[in-house]
Amino acid sequence: MKIGFLGAGVVAQTIAKHALAAGHEAVLSNSRGPESLASLVDELGPGASAGTVQEAAGQGLVVLAVNWPGVQKALFSIGDWKGRLLVDATNRIASFNPLSLGDISGRTSSEIVADLAPGACVVKAFNSVPMSWISDFTPSKPRTVLFISGDDGEAKKPVHDLIEEIGFTCVDLGSLAVGGRLQQLGGPLAGIRLNFIERFSL
Repeated sequence: MKIGFLGAGVVAQTIAKHALAAGHEAVLSNSRGPESLASLVDELGPGASAGTVQEAAGQGLVVLAVNWPGVQKALFSIGDWKGRLLVDATNRIASFNPLSLGDISGRTSSEIVADLAPGACVVKAFNSVPMSWISDFTPSKPRTVLFISGDDGEAKKPVHDLIEEIGFTCVDLGSLAVGGRLQQLGGPLAGIRLNFIERFSL
């Protein structure tokens, strides 16, 4: 699978490293253009490439991994989102200094993302834990629980499968309105570290 990334920061890099280790390809993009990502692509190794935002958004699965103030610009740079699978890995932050979430009582952050990318199949994922918690890229890493939410069951399946394939445990919380509120920053499941432990009986 080819995965496109809108954004090339810590979130995008962490997800890309896991995906690349599982044999997938990653196309990273940012607002400064592909040339600015040359050293990062070299560091990530085989399977990684840099592209324009449009090229990244043309892949089978697209990960939105920009800071919240840049969400609208990133999504509006794509003329047509219809039918695209968009994974929302963002967290809604009103300001960074001081850190403030603003009013999170209304529509969830992912519902807002869906409004800004009409026609996209939006799945909320990879946002509920700090990237430092899932920065072990070895086969023996903990099976950290990662949540997903979305309104389209078919769209959630490849995201679920990717999370499981790269060595984590996926838990589906339901719709963007219900599950998205549970896992978005400020929700009761954000920043909760859960590891799945298999138990075998003889």
